[in-house]
Formats: sequence, structure tokens, C-alpha cells
Amino acid sequence: MSREHELPDGVRAARDASIERDPVAAEARGRETLDATGAAIIAGVERTVPAWVAAQVSRIADAWGRLDPQARRALDDAVPEAGRAAARRVVGRLEPLLQTDPESQASTPLEIVRTVYREPTALLERAGVPPVVRDDFDERAWPDDLYGLVPRTLGDLGDDELAPLQLAWGVAKATVLRARRAQPT
Repeated sequence: MSREHELPDGVRAARDASIERDPVAAEARGRETLDATGAAIIAGVERTVPAWVAAQVSRIADAWGRLDPQARRALDDAVPEAGRAAARRVVGRLEPLLQTDPESQASTPLEIVRTVYREPTALLERAGVPPVVRDDFDERAWPDDLYGLVPRTLGDLGDDELAPLQLAWGVAKATVLRARRAQPT
């Protein structure tokens, strides 16, 4: 007995036959979802990145455990501005991506968010904390991520509600692109 696999609503929407029936409406729906998920990703990054930076710096500095009290205070004092700077930088790169036509987007929001490791890495390096041992893949994929900080998902920033936004964004983008191709020329 064969049962068809049940797809989540967002994925089902991207495969929806209504894309071929009414590609103009499907593109509009996809564009609306792209805008909504993009805005939610930006808001989530603004909200979570400063605390994420603080948590990562603290985690690595605590694990190493060899900073003298003065160096640790200096590190801790630098964290809030580094967190704000990371959020500003990442949002500053997300906004133009998300305002670009989907066919011209050269990356994904997650690719940009993954660069958030830069600010905490710089702080830890300046404090003299040695790099951590990382696996071969991570070393090849992110050679500058000396402390293994690159988030794997948006949810890794500390808000589980961010996790599905990358998938929803991708499905919406696919819907827009499929709808455009289904439109008569």
C-alpha cells in the first residue's frame, strides 16, 4: 500500500498547480511571502544578534579560561558594541539582497547571516584567545571562523521562530520564479 508523503504547507504551496492556472496571482502571493519573510528575518537579526555575539564570546572565553580578570573585563566591555556592529552590518547586507528582484539575488539570507561570526572572532583574537579545533569541512567552508561560530540555521541565533524563515523564504522565491516561467510570453 503506497501513501503519498504529506508535504508541509509552504512546500505544498510551491508545488501548487494554481501556479500554472494563475501564474500572475501565484507570483503576487510568492512576492508577498518573500517580503514578509524578509522583514521577519531582518527583525530577527536586529533583535537576536547582539545577544548571540555576547553568548558566543562568553562561551569561548569561558571554555578557554585563561584570560586574566582585566583582559576579561576589557573583552566583556567590548561585546555590546561588537554585537550592535554585527547586527548593523548583517542587516545592511540583508536589506539590499531582499530588495533585489528574486532572479537577480546572488545569495540567500542565511549566507549573509552566517558572516555574523566576524565581530566575535575579532574580539576573541584581540583578547589573545587561541582558535578552536574545527573539522575539515568547517575549516574549508569558513577559513576565517577561527572559533567555530558560524550559525548553521537562522534559529542558531537564539530564536527558534527564526529557524523556518529560511525555508519559507526559499519556497516563496521558488514560487515567484516558477510563476514567472509559467506566464505566457
